[in-house]
Amino acid sequence: MSKKNNFADFDPTHNEIKGYTIPQLVQGKRNYVFFYAFDPVSGLRKRKKYFLGRCKTKKDMLRTAKTMIYNITRKLEGGWNPWIENSDSLTYALFSTVTDQYHDYLYKRLNDRSLREDTVASYVSYLNVFTTWIEEKGDVVYMFQMDHHVVSRFLDYVYIERNNSFITRNNYLAWLRSFCTYLTERGYINQDPCARFSNIKIKGHTKERTVIPDEVMLQIRHYLESKNRHYLLACYLTHYLCIRPKELSRMRVGDINIGKCTITLMGEQTKNHNSVTITMPQKVARLMIDLDIFSAHGGCYLFSVGFKPGEKKRSEKQFRDYWHHHVRKDLKFSSKYAYYSLKDTGITNMLRSGVDPISVRDQARHSSLAITNTYTPLDLKAANPLMLKYEGIL
Repeated sequence: MSKKNNFADFDPTHNEIKGYTIPQLVQGKRNYVFFYAFDPVSGLRKRKKYFLGRCKTKKDMLRTAKTMIYNITRKLEGGWNPWIENSDSLTYALFSTVTDQYHDYLYKRLNDRSLREDTVASYVSYLNVFTTWIEEKGDVVYMFQMDHHVVSRFLDYVYIERNNSFITRNNYLAWLRSFCTYLTERGYINQDPCARFSNIKIKGHTKERTVIPDEVMLQIRHYLESKNRHYLLACYLTHYLCIRPKELSRMRVGDINIGKCTITLMGEQTKNHNSVTITMPQKVARLMIDLDIFSAHGGCYLFSVGFKPGEKKRSEKQFRDYWHHHVRKDLKFSSKYAYYSLKDTGITNMLRSGVDPISVRDQARHSSLAITNTYTPLDLKAANPLMLKYEGIL
């Protein structure tokens, strides 16, 4: 009996990923079901067949073939590939499966406190943009296709098509390096596709610190003294002690030692997970006493509902929201003055008032003096006294 094959128009030299063909039955000396599926190793679609074995009647054979075709089709529709199934290399894993695993990995590290909440939120955001772009382009189905060409086109998409700043483009590259480290460590890719890329640097560019002028600072203080003194305390802690909004939201009354004028933040409260004791200026301590902060027990959050001590923990967002919807709106000052500008202004003003850089570094919890020096106003950067009297030979 001649073989029945209705697949005459297939071109086996086609090397693009086209997925698979619907399984078909071939009846002959030996009955079998066949289909074509893309083989990532050869870069071609290859024929796969499964023999039906012995069947008592033609009716049994057709029933068996129908069941086999149905089951194979369902598996193919679900992403199964017979060639990848037989490969030991993880480089043929589906890109979508690996990104889902990476997403779970990030949140596991968040739960274990080995990554900060802000970091995980940023990484997940970068991942969502990247996977959406991949889905639209359709270039990466299997992990072995994740190469430097993909990274190059994606970085150009971020920088040129989305018209983001070079800083944003560099941030995406930093995330991609972290993501690709995850992939190489687990064997999903053999080489780092980010190795050829470096950060874009703009000559003469330095990070600009937004410092709030003295007259605006006075307006803020007078406004909050009459409107919300508890929120004024939050501003004091950010301005004088460089305490970040997230750290404020986690602070408890018991963290304050009013006798020693210190505040202790434990590792789980701080950005770098290091416990630290910060000096509290007497001006801040007096406001705490005036607000009767210490009538609340030590376990209360310092800034709960209405920015007053209480049992309920509030989000760090409340500090920025009040600033945006009340302080800045009512005083009508520039949008470039954000809540976090209080911290930058505090560091700059401490340096301007003559506080030595080492004390400012410790108060701001900077890892080095080099970071503190970025806040130093140009007019305060004095000449080196050792060089003033140097004459040399010439």
